[in-house]
Amino acid sequence: MMTLIKERVPTPERPVEERLKGFMEVNLGYTFELAVKEAERCLQCSPAPCTQGCPVHIDVPGFIRKLRENRDNPEKAVKEALEVIWACNTLPAITGRVCPQEDQCEAVCVMGKVGEPINIGKLERFVADYAREKGIDEKLLQEITPKIEKKKEKVAVIGAGPAGLTCAAELAKEGYQVTIFEALHKPGGVLVYGIPEFRLPKETIEKELEKLKKLGVEIKTDYVVGRTVTFDELLEEYDAVFIGTGAGTPKLLNIPGINLNGIYSANEFLTRVNLMKAYAFPEYETPIKVGKKVIVIGAGNTAMDAARTARRLGAEVTIAYRRGEEDVTARVEEVAHAKEEGVKFEFFLNPVEFIGDENGRVKAVKFEKMRPLEERDARGKRKIVPTGETVVLEADTVIIAIGKTTSKLLRMTLPQIEADEHGVIKVNENMMTNIPGVFAGGDAIRGEATVILAMGDGRKAAKGIKQYLEEKRKSS
Repeated sequence: MMTLIKERVPTPERPVEERLKGFMEVNLGYTFELAVKEAERCLQCSPAPCTQGCPVHIDVPGFIRKLRENRDNPEKAVKEALEVIWACNTLPAITGRVCPQEDQCEAVCVMGKVGEPINIGKLERFVADYAREKGIDEKLLQEITPKIEKKKEKVAVIGAGPAGLTCAAELAKEGYQVTIFEALHKPGGVLVYGIPEFRLPKETIEKELEKLKKLGVEIKTDYVVGRTVTFDELLEEYDAVFIGTGAGTPKLLNIPGINLNGIYSANEFLTRVNLMKAYAFPEYETPIKVGKKVIVIGAGNTAMDAARTARRLGAEVTIAYRRGEEDVTARVEEVAHAKEEGVKFEFFLNPVEFIGDENGRVKAVKFEKMRPLEERDARGKRKIVPTGETVVLEADTVIIAIGKTTSKLLRMTLPQIEADEHGVIKVNENMMTNIPGVFAGGDAIRGEATVILAMGDGRKAAKGIKQYLEEKRKSS
């Protein structure tokens, strides 16, 4: 009779005092022995709710089973596990690190009913990392690429974020000629500009991108669709187009003092630090000023990333959130790490004014205290009401992390595309827009969402594009 092991096998983490000295990755990942030990907890459910809970539908019991079956042969175990994962997800080193598994595959894990769910994300990451370290992924690519039947159709992908990269990878595996157009000087989208090195190392992203290039994907950076090239020009040259431009325009606060110096959107702050390496100024030419006291407004993953980054730059950091701790939207792990690293939390505070000094720089934030009600809104969160009481917190830097919205640039060059009042593009069940041959996915069709949901959209759109091109070929 099988013995249930209710507790997870913990993953090693870097000590707090070491974390705050730099941007090294916090979670150190499983060894093979620890990964097998955790894999042995899996109940091997069939049908598997974890697979249905995954937006890209990875056969979770399948890849875990490979680790268990080949526990005496690590390279065979990882190669076979990677084959299972790659069937649905070409970027597991990324998703294993940043996907909110606790809300998706792990949320429906049957083991979670009697103990802790299987640590699916960390196992996925282990497989990807071990495969890269041992060259297993390279060998697997060498086996796969000669078998791909090349097709004549060309597909343009706008945006090298999670949705675009996934769509491109899936189409390349089908033999289509794929070119990605990226506005920034580095591909990766939010993966490179929004997620700090201590959560997702840039080297990991670069290695995953190398796989796409070996599959035949061409990536053109510094290419702004709508400026460098028009959408009409793309439609003339390519047989289909995928829009994966994300939601990179920050939401700001329309309150007095918003234009004071020292107030950043989280987008700008994280882009300067993550992508342009402002933490290494003057070695890198992008400066950033972080004072002694930083206030981060918001409580999502982006807010945690900004707060933990500011801590590493030497600031005393406070996160201010207008709701209570139970409504924090960031991942539990990220909140725990933020607290361990000395980030302070203030709840039920709603910003009403930024206060500046005589030089026009922010020196404090005025908040109105909020009070929670028992009544809940449509999202299940307790409604809050103002109390009329205010409090002022000192700050020489403020980072606003209250969400993002879609960019207007693409819609300006493509006014005929259907979108809602927020600029979120409308698509059908195959991810195609109202323009034949033009597909979209990720935050461009959802507003701000998660990396893995964007990847799920990219995979679904690739299937839609394949179907569209096959039908087009038959009718020509």
